Amino acid sequence: MAEAILKYELNDGVAVLTMDDGRANALGHQMIGEIGAALARAEKEAKAVLLLGREKRFCAGFDLQVMASGVEHVAPLVSAGAELLLDIYTHPLPIVMGCTGHAMAAGALLLLAGDVRIGAEGDFKIGLPEVAIQMTMPVFGLELARDRLARNHFTAAVTQARIYNPVEATLVGYLDQTAPAAKLVDIAMGRARELALLPQPAFRNTKRKERAATVKLIRETLKEDSRTFDGAAS
Repeated sequence: MAEAILKYELNDGVAVLTMDDGRANALGHQMIGEIGAALARAEKEAKAVLLLGREKRFCAGFDLQVMASGVEHVAPLVSAGAELLLDIYTHPLPIVMGCTGHAMAAGALLLLAGDVRIGAEGDFKIGLPEVAIQMTMPVFGLELARDRLARNHFTAAVTQARIYNPVEATLVGYLDQTAPAAKLVDIAMGRARELALLPQPAFRNTKRKERAATVKLIRETLKEDSRTFDGAAS
C-alpha cells in the first residue's frame, strides 16, 4: 500500500488537509483519491475545511508522467480531477485554500474551486499555462475560471496563459488576499474558523444555488469534453 501523501487533522472543528508528496504536489490518482476521501470524512465530522500544500509548493497540476503516457491514461486522470474540483466547488462545508507556494494549471483550478483563497507572499507563480504549452483548456477549467476570475482579466489569464505572482493574483481573482509565508497557516486557519460559524443548512443551500448554473454547464459538457483530454489539460 502506497504511503499517504495527504495529512488529515481535525482542529477545533476545522478539517486541515495538507498535501505533501515530497515534490510538487501533483494531482495524480492517489492525491485525487486521498483529497476526495478526506472531504467525505470532513463532511461527517467538521464544520469547515482548510486545504494546504507543502512549503513553497501548493499544487503543480496534473501528474505530468500520466499526462505524457497516452490518451488511455490521460482521460481517466483528468476526469477524476474534474470530479474532485466539482466536489470542492459544491462541498457543503466552507473550504479555505491556503496557497503555500506555486499553484499552476490544475493547481490554480483548485484555488478557483475553493470558497476563500489566501496565498503566501513570495516569488511564486499562479496561473493557467495550458495554451502556452499547446494544450486546450477543458470546459470545466474555463467555467471555473469564468466564475471566479475578474471579468477584465479573464482573457489574459486563460486564453493568453498569463502567469501571476501572489499580489497580482489577488487582483485577477485566483486569491482573495495574501499573507506573510510564516503566518499563512494561522491566518487561513482563523478564516476557516470564522466560516465554520456560518449556520447550516443555510450556507450549504446558498452555495449550491450560487454555483448551480456553472455546475450544470460543466456536467452537460464533461462527457463530450473528455474526448479532447489527450493533451487538453495539465
